[in-house]
Amino acid sequence: MIEAEQIGQNWNSLIKVIDDNFEGERKDKLKALYTDFEERMMMAPASGIEHFHNAFGGGYVDHVLRVIKGASKVYETWQDMGSPCDGYTKEELMFVALNHDLGKVGTKEHAYYIPNPSDWHRKNQGAIFDTNPEIDHMPVQHRSIWLLNQYGITMSSNEMIAIMIHDGLYDESNSVYYKPYGKGKQLKTNLAHIIHQADLMASKIEYEIWLNKVGSKKTTIKKANPHVKATLSSANDSATDVFASLFGDK
Repeated sequence: MIEAEQIGQNWNSLIKVIDDNFEGERKDKLKALYTDFEERMMMAPASGIEHFHNAFGGGYVDHVLRVIKGASKVYETWQDMGSPCDGYTKEELMFVALNHDLGKVGTKEHAYYIPNPSDWHRKNQGAIFDTNPEIDHMPVQHRSIWLLNQYGITMSSNEMIAIMIHDGLYDESNSVYYKPYGKGKQLKTNLAHIIHQADLMASKIEYEIWLNKVGSKKTTIKKANPHVKATLSSANDSATDVFASLFGDK
């Protein structure tokens, strides 16, 4: 959980990223999008499951800021290791880091994540949030690009590809980019690799932060099949308190 003051500071930091890295019409359109989604985005979680990453109010912006910071550091590491990091600009790097998970805010009408009404699933599986059945099903990265399109925000092919495949080979559909079988079909830049590394690092660190806060508490994660169980550190009591303070106990 993030305190209200920190949520506000994180939002200001996110807007500063836009101010510092973009200009002209694209900056204006990005500011319009983020202003329209400000209230929801500030309080959005980054995932629906507590032991995934940042499944709490304010978790989305916290995650995006961590990816932005990580992308800059990974970019510098690639350069230090000898990569020219050419074929794309620093603005493109920041654009992808900023918007890689944008689809998680939902649509203009509906949020992507909604509170899970099932107390059993929240307590026993850590499923704090559900995806909203009111919105069309599509991968998050597809909705990210769709939302940018709704605000007339243009992007380069570098940016589009990196947003589409930032989950790396965790998403099998990305194999066509990451495992090419023909000469000349390799990715032309390392942008997607850098964003994937930054996103993976951020997600794992967020999990570690959650795990450290949990301490030695244990719970049994109950599956649909009652014969399949897994023991995992849990902060269920804390998560329930957070859920109640944000949405009221369901």
